[in-house]
Amino acid sequence: MKVLYFAWLRQRIGVAAEEFDLPAEVETVADLMTWLGAKGPGYAKGFAQRETLRAAVNYEYVPFEHKIS
Repeated sequence: MKVLYFAWLRQRIGVAAEEFDLPAEVETVADLMTWLGAKGPGYAKGFAQRETLRAAVNYEYVPFEHKIS
């Protein structure tokens, strides 16, 4: 899966994009945010205030409960 980061989230994490093989327990966008938040301090800070974030799957905005395939 390719994940793109924008604006201040990109600045906190320090990269614009990453590719991952996700573990089976990552089923939704919210799960992905939790998993990414555990990758380090910049990630934790970036994903701490989810109410300020938006997510898109295949260029379409989705709620955090959206299933990832």
